[in-house]
Amino acid sequence: MYSQGADSSRLTKAYIHLDRLTHNMRLLQDHVGERPLWPCIKANAYGHGADIVARHLLALGYRTFGVADVGEAVALVDAGVDAQFIVLSATLPEHSEALVAYDCEPAVCTLEMVEALAREAGRRGKRISVHIKVDTGMGRIGIQPAAVPEFLEQCRAHAALHVRGIMSHFPRADEADKSFSYEQIERFRAVIEAVPSYGIEMRHMANSAAILDLPESYFDAARPGIAIYGLRPSWEISNPRVHDLRPVLEWKSRIVLLKEVPAGTGLSYGHAFHTERPSLIATIPVGYGDGLSRNLSNNLDMLVHGLRCPQVGRITMDMSLVDVTALRGQIQLGDEVVMIGAQGKEVLTADDMAAKLGTINYEIATCISHRVPRIVMAGDRGAS
Repeated sequence: MYSQGADSSRLTKAYIHLDRLTHNMRLLQDHVGERPLWPCIKANAYGHGADIVARHLLALGYRTFGVADVGEAVALVDAGVDAQFIVLSATLPEHSEALVAYDCEPAVCTLEMVEALAREAGRRGKRISVHIKVDTGMGRIGIQPAAVPEFLEQCRAHAALHVRGIMSHFPRADEADKSFSYEQIERFRAVIEAVPSYGIEMRHMANSAAILDLPESYFDAARPGIAIYGLRPSWEISNPRVHDLRPVLEWKSRIVLLKEVPAGTGLSYGHAFHTERPSLIATIPVGYGDGLSRNLSNNLDMLVHGLRCPQVGRITMDMSLVDVTALRGQIQLGDEVVMIGAQGKEVLTADDMAAKLGTINYEIATCISHRVPRIVMAGDRGAS
């Protein structure tokens, strides 16, 4: 095993299975054929460890990655990751120096950004490639479709700037009703047809959900995110192969204390839980400082010896309590506890946790904090 990030002596760890990442990438690549996949590794690779994930994807032959901002690209390049980075979020002119210095390919949708990038690239004697972001219905960033031809002309006025791509994004591709997504595809197609002579190399808009359910959206490249980590974009995906995705991350800890307490004992801050019988309570060194939401207090199971055991009392910054009375006589200090993953015949998923919080699996994985070491399992290091 090897690790990224925090002190690997910490007892709460995220285990990263790169063989599963390989499997998921191959599944997605099968859908798009020869088109390139540009995996999104923003937000620390959706909580999986950007350095670990990027290096493995490079070993698999992938060379272009999506990141949220220039800082994420800079950190990876400085760590020795030799790749091309597309910066997916909006940037400001003050970011132009780093974007040009690190040869990033930013999404652009303002003239201020175009001019700042062109000035900085010209000053350095370089030519920067950009991707024009078109708002076909996300309503977040991007220019309106009708404005694209004029915007392209303004971009072409700068010799130090090359429009390599044109891109858009789906807000509802993960829903069963694909009618709005089809409207977006047609809007994007109309934009492309309106500028046929501009020599734009890459047209791209497909995310994970679209790769699985909307082959009409593939165009020249696709940008998978959540699916490469083995997590489904939603429960409304119709493609049966979504069930073949393999979760890359498991999240585990260990028991650091076992305590017998009498009936009526109040546990943790505010005594939000009282035991109803003499109980054996295990202390687990995982809390909201690690990304385990305090809102899960008294509404979460953890796996111990293959048994679902209830978390009790308020989850604190660094510790949680679990009722292991059912395992009295079988359990000891140091035993493994699973928050996400498999143990025995039981499995707990990020989707399970998300459902309890009324959120999505993206948030669960991404919120696992940087102080949790990401451990690559033995045998998973290479590009299998």
